[in-house]
Amino acid sequence: MSDLDTNATAPDPAPAPDSVPAPAPSPAPATAPAPAPSPAPAPAPAPVAAPAPDFATVPAPVAAPAPAPRSRRALRVTAAVAAAVLAGVGIGVGIIKVKYGDPAPVAAPAPAAVPSAAPSTAQPYGASSNGVHFGSLLDLLLPLPAGYRLGPDDGLDGNDTALTAAQLSAEIDDETSDLPKDQRNATKDELRSLGMRAAGVRSYRTADAKMVVTLRLLQFNQNSVRAFNAFTGALGADSGLNRQGPEVPGHTDARCFLPAEDPGEPIDVMLCSGAVGDLLVTMRVEGVAPLPKSEAVSIFRQQLERLALPGASV
Repeated sequence: MSDLDTNATAPDPAPAPDSVPAPAPSPAPATAPAPAPSPAPAPAPAPVAAPAPDFATVPAPVAAPAPAPRSRRALRVTAAVAAAVLAGVGIGVGIIKVKYGDPAPVAAPAPAAVPSAAPSTAQPYGASSNGVHFGSLLDLLLPLPAGYRLGPDDGLDGNDTALTAAQLSAEIDDETSDLPKDQRNATKDELRSLGMRAAGVRSYRTADAKMVVTLRLLQFNQNSVRAFNAFTGALGADSGLNRQGPEVPGHTDARCFLPAEDPGEPIDVMLCSGAVGDLLVTMRVEGVAPLPKSEAVSIFRQQLERLALPGASV
């Protein structure tokens, strides 16, 4: 082997590669900022207490207007009130509460059955021999005389009306509503003890409208009917309250009188009262002065005779 071969220089080792710098670490991703919290709603303001009223400066409440006076009811629910209407004066509770020891009311007999063979002979209304009237009070009221027509409404009950016992009971409540409670209850008991069964009213007007006549029937216990009619007669006989009216021919227990009025008044009034069995009969006449008293009394007499016992004439 030649020296060239043995002495040949070994090749220089290859230079070590430059060390590669480690890559810089990636920056951590930035954390997203937390959203700002929503502002809390403002608390509702505490209610402010209303200031206490200054009673020294608060004006007194305005008083409600007084109710308008009620219309005078045409059918008074008691004979005492009917007598008050007749007399034109107020009647106290003490008078209304007077007792008369009247027996229990006698039930009105039903009208006799109509025979099938002769239905036209039946009497739908009238009076029995014991003084109890039966049938509608509209039938018992005097029909319109010749030359008359129905008159104006009398209060709230119209000009040709019949009231039942139930309606009369409602009128008792109405008529006593203004009394103190203890007097109201006692008075209502006394009024209902009269045994009121029915009432009726009819008004009549002359053709020339110069006179209006109003007839009323109130049906209740006979003893009380007589007592109240006598009471009305006593009021009528009081010359300090009334002027004496004409007599009613054939009816000594009937009375007519005229409330005291100032001389020269253009309108005059006459009031009459009578009793037939279980019916208190009253008449009010109003018209241009001077009143035709004889004509008015004739109407009242006809009404009493229509109710005559033992049977009402037709």
